Amino acid sequence: MTGAEGFIGSHLVEALVDHGYRVKAMVLYNSFNSWGWLESLPSDVMEQVEVQLGDVRDVESVRALVTGADVLYHLAALIAIPYSYSAPRSYVDTNVIGALNVMQVARELGTPRVVHTSTSEVYGTARTVPINEDHPLQGQSPYSASKIGGDKIAESYHLAFGLPVATLRPFNTFGPRQSSRAVIPTILSQLAAGRNPIALGDLRPTRDFTFVTDTAAAFVAVGEAPAAAVVGQVLNAGTGQEISIGALAALLSEVSGHRAEVVEEAVRLRPAGSEVMRLVCDNSRLRAATGWEPKHDLRSGLALTAEWFARPENLAHYKWTRYTL
Repeated sequence: MTGAEGFIGSHLVEALVDHGYRVKAMVLYNSFNSWGWLESLPSDVMEQVEVQLGDVRDVESVRALVTGADVLYHLAALIAIPYSYSAPRSYVDTNVIGALNVMQVARELGTPRVVHTSTSEVYGTARTVPINEDHPLQGQSPYSASKIGGDKIAESYHLAFGLPVATLRPFNTFGPRQSSRAVIPTILSQLAAGRNPIALGDLRPTRDFTFVTDTAAAFVAVGEAPAAAVVGQVLNAGTGQEISIGALAALLSEVSGHRAEVVEEAVRLRPAGSEVMRLVCDNSRLRAATGWEPKHDLRSGLALTAEWFARPENLAHYKWTRYTL
């Protein structure tokens, strides 16, 4: 698995171990030998995990990871939309060239199954709702454009070379360990720290939020499904329910027990043509192919997430006084 140390990746590691698998986990090389969120997992989980420091931008790192794998989950990516306005080349290097390296190595080694990670951001503002996999792709930020590029690399390796790749396209995932780049940790970290008012960007856009263990279960389902059901397919993972950011902030105040005013901060606004105003998922293809369905509704997932953020040792990971690009 690439991107194992991240938010979704660390939860997927737990889910795979729970399903009886042994996991080889690539963590982005760093001189601190930090394993990211993998360091927070229980010891009995990590006994089934082999950690490899590497980089998807380096093909030999990818080859060392993929050799002997039955299923390759590719999650490594740069994800922050605002930072993509400042450093677009880095997004191409990781999200496009990284995907190319993964697909090429998997092709050379004959990997039986590749599960590539996309994002609902590739759809841009919805033209029709709910959004199914045939919706046009719109690169409304350098981030989304780079993810479209990675998706198309995966598609081309299936069509040109027969690579057995399936693309999972999660809508907005949330839960414990999510970075402060996302809206729910942005709200909860400020609420848990007692900040009032809390600062956000545009309150009007709507999103379809899925609890992280449900997203991890979707990855496992795609990795285990019969090839005929998923290979060569793009599959949306989401709940089919949408909520505006303003209403989400109010709901988080309620479930966390912290009331606060919300103010719009100009630095947090996307350029007008780049803001994605509406995302809501049609998950019928994934359901039909794998039987997957989300187990958590929004309120229950938010309550679990708020409880996690309320613990001082978890809140300490977040610089809630600063805007994170």
